[in-house]
Amino acid sequence: MTEPAYWPGRYTDRHGSEDIVFESDGRDMIRTTIRGVLFESDSVADLGALSGEPPEQAFSFFDGGLCECLLEWEVPIPVEVRGSGVRPAVLHCALRLGAPAGPGKGLDAETLTTTLRLDGREYRNANGQDDFEDALHEVQRQLPRAARLKACVSCAWSDYHPVGHSLMGGLACFRDVKDLYRLVDGKHGPHGILTVWQSRTEFVQETWLCGEFEHRTGNPGYRGRFPGRRF
Repeated sequence: MTEPAYWPGRYTDRHGSEDIVFESDGRDMIRTTIRGVLFESDSVADLGALSGEPPEQAFSFFDGGLCECLLEWEVPIPVEVRGSGVRPAVLHCALRLGAPAGPGKGLDAETLTTTLRLDGREYRNANGQDDFEDALHEVQRQLPRAARLKACVSCAWSDYHPVGHSLMGGLACFRDVKDLYRLVDGKHGPHGILTVWQSRTEFVQETWLCGEFEHRTGNPGYRGRFPGRRF
């Protein structure tokens, strides 16, 4: 995973709207330029300015990250359809970041909407889900039974840490230690995810894809099946 990906997008706030392009390395770097200012982070939800102090009147910030804005971008995601091969699809992502709720309280809103566009139809996650794991589980549940997403979130060799994760990223890839990961059966113990965690290959973003991909089947690893059960 050496070549960066470029996602066309749009930035909107009370000052206006403009087309932008996100650059991603698939791991822990996302970068874009808005109104001439370069922003970078490991998550779209926490983009901070790199080129000094940007004009305060042009943006709103919370703990150094953009807020009070709408960030949109599109990511290509292939979908494997039984009997039809792999079909191209596009995931439209919209992240609305609210205003600071007060000291130590974060933002008053952070809403992620993902819409998969496949063969002229749309499949959207429910409003209010706050990370890519939940959103893409919901999108997969809406797809026809013969269709399966091909992305790191649905790969047999990926898992999350038991303490949780942020909006995007933090998904551990175990592609270089497949035999070890196959033994994972829970959180603790000789075959627990915490025991093998340091053996991970790297962290990846949920929408990334590499040549080692295999569909997640059964109830593997710590996080289990994809898509997970409804609760």
